[in-house]
Amino acid sequence: MGKDEDRDVAPGRLGRLLAPKRIAVVGGGAWGAAVAGAAERVGFSGEITFVHPRGKAPEGAKVVTALSELEAAPDAVFLGINRHASVDAVAELRAMGAGGAVCFASGFTEAQAEDAGAVDLQARLVAAAGEMPILGPNCYGFVNALDGGAIWPDQHGMAPVARGVAVLTQSSNIAINLTMQQRALPLAMMITCGNMAQQSQARIATALLEDPRITALGLHVEGFGEIADWEALAEAARARGVPVVVLKVGQSAQARAATVSHTASLAGSDAGAQALLDRLGFARLSDLPSFLETLKLLHVAGPLPARSIGAISCSGGEASLMADMGAARGLEFPALETGQRAALRDALGPMVALANPLDYHTYIWRDVPAMTRAWGAMASGAQAMTLSVVDYPVTDASDWICATQAAIGAREASGKPFGVVASLPELMPREVAMHLMEGGVVPFNGMAEALNAVAAAARREDPDAGPALRAGALEGSRVMDEVEGKARLAKAGVHVPRHVVITPGQPVELAGLSGPFAVKGLGLAHKSDSGAVHLGITAEEVAATAADIGTDRVLVEQMVRGGSVELLVGVLRDPAHGFVLTLGAGGVLTEMLKDSVSLLVPSPPEMVLGALQRLRCWPLIEGYRGRCGVDMDALMDAISAVQRLVEAEASTLQELEINPLICGPGGAVAVDALIRYGGGDSGEEG
Repeated sequence: MGKDEDRDVAPGRLGRLLAPKRIAVVGGGAWGAAVAGAAERVGFSGEITFVHPRGKAPEGAKVVTALSELEAAPDAVFLGINRHASVDAVAELRAMGAGGAVCFASGFTEAQAEDAGAVDLQARLVAAAGEMPILGPNCYGFVNALDGGAIWPDQHGMAPVARGVAVLTQSSNIAINLTMQQRALPLAMMITCGNMAQQSQARIATALLEDPRITALGLHVEGFGEIADWEALAEAARARGVPVVVLKVGQSAQARAATVSHTASLAGSDAGAQALLDRLGFARLSDLPSFLETLKLLHVAGPLPARSIGAISCSGGEASLMADMGAARGLEFPALETGQRAALRDALGPMVALANPLDYHTYIWRDVPAMTRAWGAMASGAQAMTLSVVDYPVTDASDWICATQAAIGAREASGKPFGVVASLPELMPREVAMHLMEGGVVPFNGMAEALNAVAAAARREDPDAGPALRAGALEGSRVMDEVEGKARLAKAGVHVPRHVVITPGQPVELAGLSGPFAVKGLGLAHKSDSGAVHLGITAEEVAATAADIGTDRVLVEQMVRGGSVELLVGVLRDPAHGFVLTLGAGGVLTEMLKDSVSLLVPSPPEMVLGALQRLRCWPLIEGYRGRCGVDMDALMDAISAVQRLVEAEASTLQELEINPLICGPGGAVAVDALIRYGGGDSGEEG
């Protein structure tokens, strides 16, 4: 988005709006005056004209009384007027060929609970804009530190940069706070999205990928909206090699009315969001400091090839903290190699115990060549990144210059990612951080934040799973009984036990089945909780057991033998993200164990296998302490069959659950099953 050219950045010619030469501020008051100050603060050198019917404007500013009086069509417009006037102004700006507008006014879709006409008003705003891009409504706009442009009605802490990260957020207040960060993170672009009436967050982010000066994207997301936009963003980011990190907050609108399954409990309100982010290949952070530190790491060093680190400190306490906190985040500390040990011994002498993390004591403090040799040797190992813990005192940090020089020297000598970590965020001075970054070293404000950043920046394999299956909202609910559900699963290719259905009080015909049997009452959602499941029943006991259950129809199944693991395979319709496939430890203790992972349908076999390997019960699946593992082909076939069934019946399926799927060396059998449909006809009965 060069300052001296109009770049057609798809979609919607955002380049002209985001890198303006001519700005118009419509409306008066403090908000409008702040726009001029925000633009000047980031280096804007173009023309700013105020538009006010009574000629109100800051002293010395250029002002006209109507849009029609502007000498030329503006590139970017701040609309600081009421919502109804904003719609009219957008239509006029579009007609005159303006580059785009920021709609500051609220009272649109975010107010629909209080104003029934708010949704219609937002639709009118979008219609008035046509192809002219608009940000908002109900948003602050943007600050572009690359080209020196801003539409921003408040303070901000950004300064011109040559390259850096772009942050997009749905919260204007969070955006203001992020611009004020003192962590030396070069913020190239801050954009608030507001209601996203026309330009979705994912589309704006995709457009920004056209600019080679943007090194990473950070997205604060409250809700995803159109999933196809996010899939397009992920594809474009992979093609450009730009990493994307997400701070996802809020809860999605899960369609869980009349929930009757363990799956709905395990899949929770956030599982769909996490499954989507995993599929897109976007790292997720849960707090703002770690979000910023991850962006800083990615800006300086790019994605990391593995979740492994080397750690250096001059304190055994810090070394222990790094080890414990790193392990808690799933980071690895590779053992020192022979060459490393020799180089470290040469630099540190015989009194230092060599290990990773390394406590190098203070024998070589102030000896920059020795520190550089030691730190460089540590950085030369197999780890993806090396971190040196250094807290710069607020009193007199001059004696710590040696650490800064050693870090830069170690980075140059090893050619590998290197970071300096202040265990307390406030003990990394901004000027030191900027010096380190100039030398290619990542300055981290906080030990926890640094380790979170390393874990998030570890390179993910390209998912390459294709589009997720869409799942619109459905009304109504009808639960198939277990016999119907298992028939539907069997038709899809899932193995189920041999069975008969009997009526209590009538003669029992077991049709050649051999015991022991599982005897279950039909028509109950949670049969175990109702005492309607009896196991290990002999043929002679079936009739009496069926009579005791108390339901009109009773299922008698041949019990599955030879199973070593009970798993849950469930799918939940989530209109916000798609169909969420949940895999986990199954059986009656499913919700207590809470050992589950979630994917989106369809997921290819390699993603399914990777998800299974993340379960705590994976050792049991693989084979634990000499026990035979399960038949993986049978297990994978069962999961594939479930996904095929979901794809075939996506228009009406609400949820599906197999719990347990009993797995062993001899195969995988669905012992209990539930399928719930909505939206009318549920298809052919099994």
